Amino acid sequence: MARKQSLKSGLRHIKILLLDVDGVMTDGGIYYSNSGEELKKFNAQDGYGIAKLQRAGIIIGIITGRSSKIVERRAEELGIKDVYQNFENKLDAYESMKKKHHCTDAHIAYIGDDEFDLAVLKQAGFSAAPSDAVPVVKKQVRYVCRRSGGNGAVREVIDMILQNQK
Repeated sequence: MARKQSLKSGLRHIKILLLDVDGVMTDGGIYYSNSGEELKKFNAQDGYGIAKLQRAGIIIGIITGRSSKIVERRAEELGIKDVYQNFENKLDAYESMKKKHHCTDAHIAYIGDDEFDLAVLKQAGFSAAPSDAVPVVKKQVRYVCRRSGGNGAVREVIDMILQNQK
């Protein structure tokens, strides 16, 4: 019961949700067409959840270690203005977001799935991982989603934030 209360109180103060891309917003697969074009599959339910969260006044940001025009396009489509690509040290992008939006760690939630995410997951006020995240990440986060990356994990966390901020 105490853990559930702690989980709820952590979500109540969130002002920023930061997302990794590969393995969180997508299923982690990197697909290539015959012409060599990179492809990614995003989840429409996650996208709708992002729109709902933005309407509620919560800022969405993306931090990814790779760089891709597909990520730029998806961010633009969803109205996400804070996009940090090609950041091997994701904590630098995290600190930039914190400073830009005048927030503390307690105001920030982060969803990550792999070792590159650990520093931010440990720093953020609320941390989550998709069900298919690597074991070391699942041990470090505050919440492990029932759903996997690219298959509604982002929406699951968004719904929890919205429910606890009513």
